[in-house]
Amino acid sequence: MTLALLLENAARRWGDRPAVSVGASVRLDYAGFAARAARLAGGMAARGLRPGDRVLLAMHNNPDYLPLMFACWWGGFAAVPANARLHPSEIGFIGHDAGVAMAFVSEDLAEGVATELVCPVLVQGSAEAARLAQADPLPRHAAGPEDLAWIFYTSGTTGRPKGAMLSHRNLTAMAVAYLADVDHLSPRDALLHLAATSHASGLFALSFVAKAGNNILPESGGYDADEMAATLRREESLTFFAPSVLLRRMAAEDAVREAPLDGLRTILTGAGPIHAEDIRLFLDAFGPRLWNGYGQGESPCTITAIDKATLWEVHRNGPAERLTSVGWARTGMDVRVADAQGRAVPPGESGEVLVRGDTVMSGYLNRPEATAEALRHGWLHTGDMGRLDAQGFLHLLDRKKDMIVSGGMNVYAREVEEVLLGHPNVAEAAVIGLPDAEWGETVCAVIVPEGPAPSPADLDALCLSRLARFKRPKRYEVLRDLPRNSAGKVLKTDLRARFGGAAG
Repeated sequence: MTLALLLENAARRWGDRPAVSVGASVRLDYAGFAARAARLAGGMAARGLRPGDRVLLAMHNNPDYLPLMFACWWGGFAAVPANARLHPSEIGFIGHDAGVAMAFVSEDLAEGVATELVCPVLVQGSAEAARLAQADPLPRHAAGPEDLAWIFYTSGTTGRPKGAMLSHRNLTAMAVAYLADVDHLSPRDALLHLAATSHASGLFALSFVAKAGNNILPESGGYDADEMAATLRREESLTFFAPSVLLRRMAAEDAVREAPLDGLRTILTGAGPIHAEDIRLFLDAFGPRLWNGYGQGESPCTITAIDKATLWEVHRNGPAERLTSVGWARTGMDVRVADAQGRAVPPGESGEVLVRGDTVMSGYLNRPEATAEALRHGWLHTGDMGRLDAQGFLHLLDRKKDMIVSGGMNVYAREVEEVLLGHPNVAEAAVIGLPDAEWGETVCAVIVPEGPAPSPADLDALCLSRLARFKRPKRYEVLRDLPRNSAGKVLKTDLRARFGGAAG
């Protein structure tokens, strides 16, 4: 069992199908994709890499990314992806921690990363990197199912990021679950990489490679409304992954709204909690094409999901509270909501989300204590709080560490954020707990206004109309933008540091 076999089989059966494209221009068909991966693996082996070595990929989206990723697996190496938006010192930490033997970086990162690492650092597009692809092809390495394939570093919203160790079995199970739960793919399908291939978009590509789908990179290098509209007009069965912040932008732009949607098959989302108002906005704009999934780097892209048909039905006919559910357990996954002792709680009660299945990591690299904390009694403890309803739908409430305890009462930030986002002049909201001498913690809401900022009295009235009084924010702060990490997640630690010492 090796991930490179997905590519080898696709090339054997559908060698002339488009594999990697930039806009409408095909750069590699599947025969060329497999040949390039084999030669890149040969070039890495000629530079001294051996099976089990680790290779850092710190690049913006480009046509070489997927061939290099599969070259790692072809040669028996483990890929270590790093978001190219990170600072070179952060990328250097990842490289050091993973013990990488070689690094591939985008040109804008080359100088900074080279000063951080002692291994060879090859610049994407350089003559030196191009020479690797001229090497003799390497026979595909017969990796074992438990061999390390991917070391994914967590976002690092608090402290240093940790490297989740994922095997060929883990990622193969993830790819097969997509084919079981999302769409049955064929060579007519295309995956548009609007988001970073170092993260979910690149992992979703595994399922498309298995069925010889086309991986399309925007010519602009990112999202452009006119280019997106042209892609919608051109492709016959298009899928893309996008976080809610990008989908909001897309839904508001005339060029996209006026484009035909007949060729749009699936919009994958779920990089963070999505609020009900956004779900309705996306469904109104794009129709029954939205799939909302829940996963973590420790169980990539695969814990639960609410499928397109169910989400559309809920949008039309309710129940409304299910609109923000992240759905049922994915194929092959066991999900429970548990108390502090790991015991399942009854439907409707809150607790920590636990998961087990073939996609769950073996542990954190070099972090035995963190591994022991996360993997207990055969379950991955996600650190997310949630509840299961009677039909098995999972509703996420908050990160365990972000739950607010005020006067002995639990307040889930997401619940309060949902209410605040119902105000027409609130574009974004982040709710945090701040130290309070009397109550332990007090609820603080940080909002980004759309137009004039609503008054605290208006927000109080809205909250009190829908929430228990103890959940009402005692303090409101206004920012132009919420701080986010490189993966787009709101940095509540930064908000607590900023407002924790100020008087309310």
